[in-house]
This record gives sequence, structure tokens and C-alpha cells, in this order.
Amino acid sequence: MSTVAILGAGVLGGALAHRLAARARIGEIRIVDEAAGVATGKALDIQQAGPIQRSDTRLTAAADVLAAVGASVVVVADAHDGGEWIGDRGLQLVEGIVRAGSTAPIVFAGPNQAALMEQAASKLGVPADRLIGTAPSAVVGQVRALVGADADVSSVDVSVTVAGRPPALVIGWSSATIAGSAIGERLPAHRMLAIASTVRCFWPPGPYAIASATAPIVEALASRSRRRHQALAILTGEFGVTGIAAMLLLELGHGRVLSRAVPTLSPQERTAAGF
Repeated sequence: MSTVAILGAGVLGGALAHRLAARARIGEIRIVDEAAGVATGKALDIQQAGPIQRSDTRLTAAADVLAAVGASVVVVADAHDGGEWIGDRGLQLVEGIVRAGSTAPIVFAGPNQAALMEQAASKLGVPADRLIGTAPSAVVGQVRALVGADADVSSVDVSVTVAGRPPALVIGWSSATIAGSAIGERLPAHRMLAIASTVRCFWPPGPYAIASATAPIVEALASRSRRRHQALAILTGEFGVTGIAAMLLLELGHGRVLSRAVPTLSPQERTAAGF
């Protein structure tokens, strides 16, 4: 079965490891952090919860980043000290994996890692179809929940896209639907404006929300999913832009982005998203 390496034994890294283990669709999860004791402790704690959650996912820990080489998917999370992998520190971490020969997709789960994702493409030469950012994916679920509560329907019946580059995320109201009907038929304009304003206050999402949004994306990369996922990708001409990380609709599988689709946005929404 697939192996997922999580770089960082911080709160986000631990939450993601727990979420993936509970879903029991990954064979092994490696928590990699220079604080080997912290990583080992979290791995053991989650492993012991396996029988309770009816999961047989194997949890291991390592201090050397090279332990991530050979994994089916590599996730950049947060360090044991709570520091997010960003800037030169983050770039050195990713470079170590790339230079060691890893060809796995790299998932950037931290809310401030869009720039690091872009540097991985521009400075390290990692192909765009191997780079995915998932923190903004958590916002999609928040929007659906808010719309569902406002319209008194289940969030499952809400279809809405989130576009842009964080933190400048825009809700694509022009293409949103509730139970197959245009959202404007169920939700007045002033409520949509209120929801959009509320969502901006929710950035960045918390670690557990990010972990919940990241887990199915990691699983799709490790195998394949017919479902399209809203996540950050490096633009390769979409919106007339190249090299910038922005939200797209992605088909994932076999360790890469299989296809991408540009969300439908009105001219006003495209302007607000920076395109």
C-alpha cells in the first residue's frame, strides 16, 4: 500500500497523521521531524488509537528528512516547535528531498506556503503537476457549511468554488448552486456578501480543518479519485498567468495532477481574485 511522509511533527503534522490513519486508506505514515522524540511520541499515540478506530495504518517516525524519499506522497506541514516551513528554511527542506531523488508529489499543507510552493517550481525545477497546496481547500468546506446553514439545506447540496491566491480568496458566486438551482434563487445578494466577508475572517484555517481537507487530496494522489478537488496549483497559463499558485479544480491520481480546470468566474470575481 501507499506510504505518506509528513514533514513536521507540529500540531498540523500530527492532526494530518491522525486524520489519515483514522481513514485507513494509507498503508504507512512516516512523521519526519528533527525532534525524533516528539515525532516518535505522536506516531506511537496515533498507532495505539488504531484498534479503537478500526485502522491498521502503520505509523513510524524519523529525524532525517531523507526518510521521506521513497514515499508515495510527501506533505510539508509544520515543525515540532510550531514553526511553519516557509522562507529559506522551508526551501532547504524541500530541496533536500528533491536533490535526494524523490519524484513524489509534494503537498504544501501550511497556510503560508504558497510562496514556498512557487519557489519549488521556479528555483528547484519541480514540475507543476507535482505541487499542490491544500490550506485554502479547507475554506471551500467552510463556505459550503455557511451557505447550507443560511439556506437551511445540507452542505452536501451546495456547490461552490473558491478562487484566487491566499489570502485574497474569492467565492465564485456566479457559478454556485444549491441542490442544482442557481444560488441567487435561494440566497439573497446581501447574504452572499455577508458570507464572503465572514470567510475572509476565517483565514487562515486551523490545523484540524486543514488536515480534514488535506487527507482526501493525499489519498487521491496516492491512488486515484474521480472526484475533482479544489486546491492550489502552479498556474501554467490559466487566467493568462504562469508560475503563480492559485486555486483550480484538479483531477488527481498516480502521484500527480492529471488534469486541471479553471473555475467559472464573473469579470468582477476575476478582478477581485487578481486575474
